[in-house]
Amino acid sequence: MSTKLRTIDTLMTGLIDYAGLFPPSKLPMKTAVENYAKYLRSEHEQFLSRFICTSARLEELSKEGAMLMPGTYATSGYRENADMQDPWQISAVIVGDLNENLDAIYAFNEKHDKEENGLAMVDVIEMRISEPSDVDVAMDVLPAMIAPAFEIPKSAIFDGDPRGFIAALAGNQAIAKIRCGGVTPDLFPKSEDIARFMLACNAADVPFKATAGLHHPIRSEHPLTYEPDAPRGTMHGFINVFLASAFVRSIKDFDLETTIAVLNETDPKAFVFNDESVSWNGITIPVAKLAQVREGFAMSYGSCSFVEPCDDLAAIGLL
Repeated sequence: MSTKLRTIDTLMTGLIDYAGLFPPSKLPMKTAVENYAKYLRSEHEQFLSRFICTSARLEELSKEGAMLMPGTYATSGYRENADMQDPWQISAVIVGDLNENLDAIYAFNEKHDKEENGLAMVDVIEMRISEPSDVDVAMDVLPAMIAPAFEIPKSAIFDGDPRGFIAALAGNQAIAKIRCGGVTPDLFPKSEDIARFMLACNAADVPFKATAGLHHPIRSEHPLTYEPDAPRGTMHGFINVFLASAFVRSIKDFDLETTIAVLNETDPKAFVFNDESVSWNGITIPVAKLAQVREGFAMSYGSCSFVEPCDDLAAIGLL
């Protein structure tokens, strides 16, 4: 393994939550779970984290995915050394009444705690909030074994002030979630918006995850869906976002303007990876510090493609 690959591994390990069920892919459940099982045995399996599914589709996930999960005894192409795999980790997206969603999650977890049913567990939920007070209401009913990721409203991200929402998460062992894109250009926040969000999370000591729009490593223009006539737009890069967060977290008083500049970078060669550190424009952090940031601050991002980010990293010489 090259030193460059070890450095990228530090950035990428557990970074991608697979969201194949969601736009723009919108895959059938059967295809999505087959993909997830395949990616868990792929060359870059360490980059993969949770499978994202709405709570309302957990029964469907159980039906289509059980035979692919670790621990079952049925014959399957993915079953070699299945006993050596950890249980699938699931992030459940809450839609509608939280208590009803939790009932579905508890039923899923109880079923898939048994080896013969396939081993899996919902250990994260993701839910939208509209007011900071929604956090306390949710935390009152959430069990300790499930970590919540609260999506900050668009109104607080786009030219807004997310600090009130993020302050509500502080001390709650909760994650702030930011949506970085979508299937139309108007769903992409500006770099300034993402930078303000990151700085607020750092100031409040609140970890974050991202979702949507981060298929590619470096900020650049792309089609926003897989349709032939798809609209095009400038998409944020996951290297930009997660290295910017590492600088914010690791370098005292890393300011808004420099954070924006990292997020706006479009030259892949501006990010220099070597065997001991990662740098941009002369600003450097050691790989050990990057690992700490990934473990406790910049958690992951949801992507409906796992192949695309890996292929793009290879195309720019980072894999």
